[in-house]
Amino acid sequence: MEAQLRDLRAGPNRECPYYPCHFDGQDCSLCFCPLYPCLDPRLGEFVTAKSGKEVWSCENCYWTHRSDVASEVARRVPATASPPPRSFLDEVKAEVEAFHPVSAMPIMVLGATSGAGKSLITAALCRLFSDLGYNVAPFKSQNMSLNSMVTPAGGEISRAQALQAIAARTSPDSRMNPILLKPKRDDVSQVIVDGRPYRDMDVPTYYDEFTMGKGIEIVTRAWNFLRRTRDVVIIEGAGSPAEINIADREIANMRTAEIARAPCILVVNMEWGGAFAYAYGTIMLLPPEQRKMFKGIVLNNMRGDPSGLKEGVEELEERLGIPVLGIVPHAEHLLPDEDSQDLVKTRGAGDLKVGVIMLPRISNFTDLDALALEGVRVVYIREPRSLESVDAVIVPGTKNTVGDLKWLHERGLFDAIRGLRGKVPILGICGGYQMLGREIIDLNGIEGDAGATWEGLGIIDVTTRFEAYEKRTVQVTGRLAVGDGEVRGYEIHMGESESREAPLFILDENGGTKNEGAITEDGLVMGSYVHGLFDLPSFRQFFLSKMPGSSARRTSALDHDRSVEDDLNVLASVVGLNLDIGRLLNILKEGLR
Repeated sequence: MEAQLRDLRAGPNRECPYYPCHFDGQDCSLCFCPLYPCLDPRLGEFVTAKSGKEVWSCENCYWTHRSDVASEVARRVPATASPPPRSFLDEVKAEVEAFHPVSAMPIMVLGATSGAGKSLITAALCRLFSDLGYNVAPFKSQNMSLNSMVTPAGGEISRAQALQAIAARTSPDSRMNPILLKPKRDDVSQVIVDGRPYRDMDVPTYYDEFTMGKGIEIVTRAWNFLRRTRDVVIIEGAGSPAEINIADREIANMRTAEIARAPCILVVNMEWGGAFAYAYGTIMLLPPEQRKMFKGIVLNNMRGDPSGLKEGVEELEERLGIPVLGIVPHAEHLLPDEDSQDLVKTRGAGDLKVGVIMLPRISNFTDLDALALEGVRVVYIREPRSLESVDAVIVPGTKNTVGDLKWLHERGLFDAIRGLRGKVPILGICGGYQMLGREIIDLNGIEGDAGATWEGLGIIDVTTRFEAYEKRTVQVTGRLAVGDGEVRGYEIHMGESESREAPLFILDENGGTKNEGAITEDGLVMGSYVHGLFDLPSFRQFFLSKMPGSSARRTSALDHDRSVEDDLNVLASVVGLNLDIGRLLNILKEGLR
């Protein structure tokens, strides 16, 4: 029994002589499990061993093989020479299961519209239930977003689900967002499955051939893993559940709720007006069996005194038979936006102005959020004249480098950016880095256009080649090659760039280092594939130091991650104070009956 009390370590233990008695994703600290055989059909089954004997298999048990549950069981079961009585072990199992259920308790947050605020409500609930001691995970079966990040395992997921994982105090996992759609054109998206590129699909192919077959299989598999490894899963919908034109083929809303058997709450954005109509219309457009799954309504983003809503709330509750769980006020924060449509024309305030090119397929624009820590204005630019008064230019990431390069020509921004060479610092990130170079060679049409070689802005000596449908997705750490300080972030890109300039960063890789990015001799043009490069203060300070008139400025030493944590706590506090959390807990525990 001494093994039960040793330090926890992740499994499987491939050095164990009984391997594979434990399996990938399982914690092996309880070796031998004191509850074995638990005889719980939810956790295992009898199988025939090579010896011909019937043995209890734990292959599908992710309960006592979870670190939190394993620790709790080990704490409760004494280290004795002989096994405790079965009745005692059954009692221990029941006590632990009362707080750490064998199958997670789900709840699903859906929006009456896009932009209802369901992503942030989901994040707030992840933090609130984590504060209560639950092992929480977010889940969004399908998301369409160009704002993504890389998990520690190298998978790509939506930035919103990564933020929710941080709120839940857990590590982001591709199973939290098993299907990610990244638009390349108006009618074509790259489909990311389980964190990896799957294929490009147009809308008819996706809905007519993928969702109800492979899509359902992918979503169900991801959900089954999360439900077996968590206490609570907060599920987020996409858009509206009342999109009746695709109700028979969509997998992001009610289909996911049905797979998870999740009670649902509806979030409505008060700021847009017509909130009662949005709530009533959404519920009434659903078939009766799906209406019954809704257990609460949240009126979100309220400005002003909510007391005037009392009569309307009461009538809405009477008409629908669904309680309003709370009215959440508008809360100021700097948490990452979900979609580019949420970006305002100007963000932040200050005497320095950073012009960000608002590319049609802009991606990972959260790279720029950390600049708010420095009190600079970030202005999104769509026309040349807006560049006339900027102190720096950033060409951000994009899902379609070639397509957005053409757009720069069409809008006159191509020559306008070139004209600022030598006057202000110019930074390209990921696809923007590719555009700053001399040429982009895409003979196989990986970017979706006919294969060709395209002229870049030519203000940095870099050549980019697209040769295969492969994507580099990796978290990175390293240091500035041009000064002191660390850098931390992640890479998500197709194509490879060859630089003939000095490197911008020295990254850690495979026990050694590698040069990354590029910077011109005068230090005014730079490019990198590293997303999140502004999150630590070192590069922020270096970049700001290149701007005219910045020498007397004091810069912040804050890590942007700390700012995100602070804002998550504020958001959770606002939501927790204005929702009936007790009633929400009851909904969670009762599930669908």
